[in-house]
Amino acid sequence: MVISIVGVGLLGGSFALAVREKYPKAKFIGVDASPVHGQLALAKGIVDEMKPLDEAVAMSTLVVLATPVNTILELLPKVMDELPEGATVTDLGSTKALICQLADSHPKRSQFVAVHPMAGTENSGPGAAFRELLPGKNLIVCDREKSAPDSLKLVEALFSDIGMKLFYMNPQEHDLHLAYVSHLSHISAFALGLTVLEKEKDEQAIFDMASTGFSSTVRLAKSSPQMWAPIFDQNRTNVSKALADYIEFLQQFKILIDEQKVKDSSEFMTRANQIRRVLEGIDRK
Repeated sequence: MVISIVGVGLLGGSFALAVREKYPKAKFIGVDASPVHGQLALAKGIVDEMKPLDEAVAMSTLVVLATPVNTILELLPKVMDELPEGATVTDLGSTKALICQLADSHPKRSQFVAVHPMAGTENSGPGAAFRELLPGKNLIVCDREKSAPDSLKLVEALFSDIGMKLFYMNPQEHDLHLAYVSHLSHISAFALGLTVLEKEKDEQAIFDMASTGFSSTVRLAKSSPQMWAPIFDQNRTNVSKALADYIEFLQQFKILIDEQKVKDSSEFMTRANQIRRVLEGIDRK
């Protein structure tokens, strides 16, 4: 089995490392616009060799698109054009509607499997990749009925074998839910980080006084803008609605604080505490 990883960064690299452990005889080819990333991916044992895209696709059993989502839109038609008969292409993008819509118009649509691993860190690049990132996490598979049985079986098997739990939904549902449970949290972190940097000019004070709570809340603000700006753009309708809902609750909270409504403020936070029940239920599954 020959697997090409297009974009040997955090997700693509972590996928390769996890699959390599389960399939030691598999060959991994890397494709990346950055020569430095390519050299690091080779040094870390993520891939066995680096090749241009067309050469890698021609040799592949499976092509994994692990680039930012705007680049996936550029690469997917090219990859599908060159994809050998019987080979499969999948993408790891954090948005799905536009990517699936693009794939639907291609004659080799059945050789494509749309997935989204629900895993990541605030770090990027092959240096951030690690084998334990994906095992135990959820994988969303979209439009599985449009994929050829052999292609779907291959992708499902690889992700299942590395310990991921598979869930299925259509691309529109995926993008709507992700706007609230993933994209909004990143926007909040970026906004919080910018607020502190703009309003608190004493960097030493930030260092001295920042608690673990602040650090964990703002951690996502260290994420790659090159990755997240295209995500927000591709999912802008859902993200805008999620932001409007979030801003409404922030405004309500501000009014309670401004008007010294301590009891109402406490009740507001008690309602929010119910997220604990949801998250603990998820952890038990």
